[in-house]
Amino acid sequence: MNVVVALEHRFDRTPDGKVWTQVAFPHSFWMRYLEVFDRVRVVARVQEVASVSGDCKRADGEGVSFAAVPYYIGPWQYLQKVSQVQRAARNAVAANDAVILRVGSQIASCIQPMLSKINHPYAVEVVADPYDVFAPGAVKHPLRPFFRWWFPRKLRHQCAGACAAAYVTEGALQRRYPSGSGAFSTHYSSVELPTSAFAAAPRFYDRDNQSFTMVSVGTLAQLYKAPDVLIDAVASCVQSGLNLKLVLVGDGKHRSELEARSQARGIADRVCFLGQLTAGDAVRAQLDKAELFILPSRQEGLPRAMIEAMARSLPCIGSTVGGIPELLPAEDLVPPGDATALAHKIREVVTNPERMSRMSARNLEKAKDYRDEVLQERRNQLYRFVREQTEVWLREKQ
Repeated sequence: MNVVVALEHRFDRTPDGKVWTQVAFPHSFWMRYLEVFDRVRVVARVQEVASVSGDCKRADGEGVSFAAVPYYIGPWQYLQKVSQVQRAARNAVAANDAVILRVGSQIASCIQPMLSKINHPYAVEVVADPYDVFAPGAVKHPLRPFFRWWFPRKLRHQCAGACAAAYVTEGALQRRYPSGSGAFSTHYSSVELPTSAFAAAPRFYDRDNQSFTMVSVGTLAQLYKAPDVLIDAVASCVQSGLNLKLVLVGDGKHRSELEARSQARGIADRVCFLGQLTAGDAVRAQLDKAELFILPSRQEGLPRAMIEAMARSLPCIGSTVGGIPELLPAEDLVPPGDATALAHKIREVVTNPERMSRMSARNLEKAKDYRDEVLQERRNQLYRFVREQTEVWLREKQ
């Protein structure tokens, strides 16, 4: 049986028909579905390009094909192409396909009503919380308050109607978006952590270290990860006498304004914008060079970047949103959007090497809960259930 997986990520396609990605969802990601299903058809936005950069990775390949949805960015472009997007998304699903919707997703929202109308079973993989996505400060859009009401409402409906639901959190998303009565429910992250992703041992910090490199990984297309708050907090720490450097991995439309913010705060020489890096070794190299990982997000499901940093035995500071409190203890958390609290937490941590050593050991141990072999068994349980339910439905139709 084939499986259709719909998601909101954007891909590129070159004239030779190959599909590429730079950040996430390479061909290796889709192989996890092939442990249970025969083939994977990915429904996503695909942009036609003449060529791709050398650090891009193939997304299609053996067992994996793409059903391209017209390319759009943001609500206005979506509205301009809504009929074509809906038609392409619905045509990508055949009657005998199993269906998994990675939500929240506008593309998934095009498919789900069609499935519900004919009682076609489907599963959801809940990877983000739209209530936090459209929190104040996270998105600059005149319809943000409406989106914050509408999209969580839609996601609750999708989860309630699914035969199976997987969440990236252990409990946070489940409380806001519960699965329906009798549905199969589990939790697993999308993170890929092979043995090579783990540090050999925890880090040891001593008082001789008077300068610290901090790293944060996340898109700059929106302010979900609060890089603006992080820059303000670092500026406050530097002004109080700490010798800090901040490395930001990621790119997007807000980069220029964040660079200007660093300049205005007097720390332009201490903030390094690396741009987008290929997932895997390139990102791990930056994690290994740093002493502290910080993710003061305004919204999260369960941040893969933080889990990857923990696997490299990095001490981490995060915010109290989404599934971050499932990864870090309360003493390593700050309220979202609070630069003053974040600056205080940074000073508290970097001036206490014994604490940083304890954080390193604890995070490395916690990251082992997200090893590939642990998560894949949970994934397979959901995949098998969806396949079985689809087969039952097909037999009953005959």
